[in-house]
Amino acid sequence: MFEFEIDAIDEATGARNGRFHTPHGILQTPVFAPVGTQATVKALRPSDLRDLGATLVLSNTYHLYLRPGDELIRDLGGLHQFMGWSGPILTDSGGFQVFSLSDTRKIDDDGVTFQSHLDGSYHHFTPEKSVAIQENLGADIIMTFDECPPPNDYDYVKQSLRRTHAWAERCVQAKTRDDQALFGIVQGGIFPDLREASARFLLDLDLPGYAIGGLAVGESKAEMAATLDGLNPILPQDKPRYLMGVGAPEDVVNGVLRGVDIFDCVLPTRIARNGAALVKGERLNLRNAQFQRDPAPIDAACICYTCTHFSRAYLRHLVKANEILGHILLTMHNIHFLLNLVRQMRQAIHDGNLEEFARDFLSSYPPLTPSKEGT
Repeated sequence: MFEFEIDAIDEATGARNGRFHTPHGILQTPVFAPVGTQATVKALRPSDLRDLGATLVLSNTYHLYLRPGDELIRDLGGLHQFMGWSGPILTDSGGFQVFSLSDTRKIDDDGVTFQSHLDGSYHHFTPEKSVAIQENLGADIIMTFDECPPPNDYDYVKQSLRRTHAWAERCVQAKTRDDQALFGIVQGGIFPDLREASARFLLDLDLPGYAIGGLAVGESKAEMAATLDGLNPILPQDKPRYLMGVGAPEDVVNGVLRGVDIFDCVLPTRIARNGAALVKGERLNLRNAQFQRDPAPIDAACICYTCTHFSRAYLRHLVKANEILGHILLTMHNIHFLLNLVRQMRQAIHDGNLEEFARDFLSSYPPLTPSKEGT
């Protein structure tokens, strides 16, 4: 049911063009998943996502557990029916959100006790509960419950891996549904030996896919790239790889070059709500006065609905007036930008010229440089 087929490999980089079979459709990889935290991608309808070419959507276990409740969603037919999305869905385990509540959480080997950001009520997540919630939600791809530690504290990261690995084993034992693919999450901060140890432990569980967590949380881009370089030869070639929470265009390209298949990020929707648009090499802040009389589209080469119908001047007006349409149009453009980017990379892998494509695309971005610590 969850077969991963590799259609093409770029000889120069090792990047893969593949197909991951799920109960709700085949994912062509590399793939970018817009984030629908509350069972909706902000400012867009499911039909908008389909028109843009999205094939995978991510929803958030922590938030949906708190509101409206995973059992309610189960009773109303599961997440696909509840949110009107017929394609594949991925849910995270809730671990990142729980561990971000640093002032109110308490960790032990059993799980995590935390306080709701909505009403202050206390809750306890265990690996078993995380799996049960995700089974109620009914996503195609679900995640093991893990700890997302600070990336630069070696001693703490080493200790946290013991807990993360034990929790992964408990998630495997707790899982009851055959129509969901449980991915393990490789942790280990920016430390090569810990990342390798985590990957090799999870490989022994023989899961249908592997996620790479704990990146884009404060480390440098060079450290992120080095971590992916180290994991590339270790993670199995015949299983999909998911880089969690990463969606800056340059990071997506660098990830594909290092064997990553699946990406997700709130970036395109979040910056749209702040009046920014993605273009190659930069983000345009349409609040700036320079766009007040600009008749050009965001990007003359872009074929999205926003760019083929509206000017920068009009979009700036909407943003300054805080009109909902501005959020919608900028979100459409930003998600189109990332979906088109992975489409172009899939084609480049198929054609055997990904290295050339990546070199041209990344020439507009700052080069990767080692951190001051030299890691």
